Amino acid sequence: MHFIPEELDSYVVNHSEEEPELLQQLTRETFQKILQPRMLSGHYQGRVLSMISKLVNPKNILEIGTYTGYSALCLAEGMRHDGELHTIDINEELVDFQRKYFDKSTFGHQIIQHLGHALEIIPKLDKTFDLIFMDADKDNYPLYFNVIMDKLNSGGILLSDNVLWSGKVIEPVKPDDISTKALLEYNKLLKEDGRLETVLLPIRDGLSISRKK
Repeated sequence: MHFIPEELDSYVVNHSEEEPELLQQLTRETFQKILQPRMLSGHYQGRVLSMISKLVNPKNILEIGTYTGYSALCLAEGMRHDGELHTIDINEELVDFQRKYFDKSTFGHQIIQHLGHALEIIPKLDKTFDLIFMDADKDNYPLYFNVIMDKLNSGGILLSDNVLWSGKVIEPVKPDDISTKALLEYNKLLKEDGRLETVLLPIRDGLSISRKK
């Protein structure tokens, strides 16, 4: 989704950091072999994620929703040399694809994959995180919120993707549209929870940056 004219959007992308070659390869193969390639963070948003991670310089990162591993590799660019990135996905068919690209990067030994339901996995992780990226099934965003808050360190950053949901958040909600209802609830949580300060950015499909006080 574009919030500015396409020509201006192209200017923005062309005057931002170049996309690393490995991520270009990952993108090409995702579009060739994997269903729903539009789920990729992509060049511009990927550079935004990388920049935020470099500013935070997190020791430990948690990602909910791996897909083919693009965003994990972007976030890993700012991770400390002694840190870990834990990424969770439910799709067993993507595990080997993710691992191939993780191992091609310089961060492979620091990226730990978890296969299964995030609501079951997160409480079992015996660590806290400086940076959390939420990009999984939208229906469960409010439930994920309730399990990640105790895992986010004070001063830590929560990044939430797709929070504008192609503009559906400001349209009349259909009774059976569970995803939009969940995102409306989630966005309200980010805004009203006293533990957080949040800015919602109109980047691609909406990216919220929340800092835990």
